Amino acid sequence: MRANDVIARYQEFCPPTLSLEGDVSGLQIGTLDKEINRVMVALDIRETTVAEAIDKKVDLIIVKHAPIFRPLKQLVADDLQTQILLNLVKHDIAVYVSHTDIDVVDGGLNDWFCEMLEIEEVEYLRETVVGQGIGRIGNIPEQTVQDLALKVKSVFGLDSVRLVSYSHQAQQYVSRVAICGGSGQSFYPDALAKGADVLITGDIYYHTGQEMLTQGLLAIDPGHHIEVLFVKKIAEKLEEWKKNEGWELEIIPSTVSTNPFRHL
Repeated sequence: MRANDVIARYQEFCPPTLSLEGDVSGLQIGTLDKEINRVMVALDIRETTVAEAIDKKVDLIIVKHAPIFRPLKQLVADDLQTQILLNLVKHDIAVYVSHTDIDVVDGGLNDWFCEMLEIEEVEYLRETVVGQGIGRIGNIPEQTVQDLALKVKSVFGLDSVRLVSYSHQAQQYVSRVAICGGSGQSFYPDALAKGADVLITGDIYYHTGQEMLTQGLLAIDPGHHIEVLFVKKIAEKLEEWKKNEGWELEIIPSTVSTNPFRHL
């Protein structure tokens, strides 16, 4: 099985042309012009991910977050961050990045989030290409924002969520919900424009949270790591294509956690 055949099928489902302007997507390390036996799906490329891939003799990693997101100033073995990249090269492990393209594509990450939270009558939060867009907005049965926050916590198996509301607003009722995986706070004006009562997204800054509340928008911050759903769902896609197309290939969902946060 050749790596470029696997990625060609992936791109039929999720074209890299859907990526937001300036984003990093596509092949980032190694080559697709090679025979492969094992493909790993991961959220991040960290030292633990690479150790897992080496141990399991992986040839190709399909990852959501690019290991090289900012320009490198050096690539030396005694730097712990660049050692991650050097180990990939040393062991001939190719890395294909699918970042905002999987957020935008129909039937991708944001739609999977909506399914988990039972958000219905869904539309795009912001159209980014003709007929497709980033984030989603839709409707849920009316409930308090606190109850919705607790549902988010339960559905994603989290130890906590951050509720962006003033104390007197925790029992405020919501029914129109915007959601954007990852760090989507910059889309809060779009959520307001489309009538959202609450925005679910990660990495909300302190002052941005205050701005949202002044503008009349509540928010729930479950953290960036809920995007780990990418691993399970893309592994399922690969298994489906393997069965349908007769691939001789082992699909390996990464099992190491790359979430840097714990709440005590």
